[in-house]
Amino acid sequence: MPTWLRQQLKRAYLQKDSYQIKILNQCWFYYKQKYTHTNTNTNNKNKAGR
Repeated sequence: MPTWLRQQLKRAYLQKDSYQIKILNQCWFYYKQKYTHTNTNTNNKNKAGR
């Protein structure tokens, strides 16, 4: 998880800002899905080239 996202989540939890927590949670799952998908494609290309 990126540092900036951890810091914002921590701040949102401390302030009990449920709206911000929901938004940041959506950002995390979007980021995670995109990164995992990109990483999987890169790994598949590397395996195909061997």
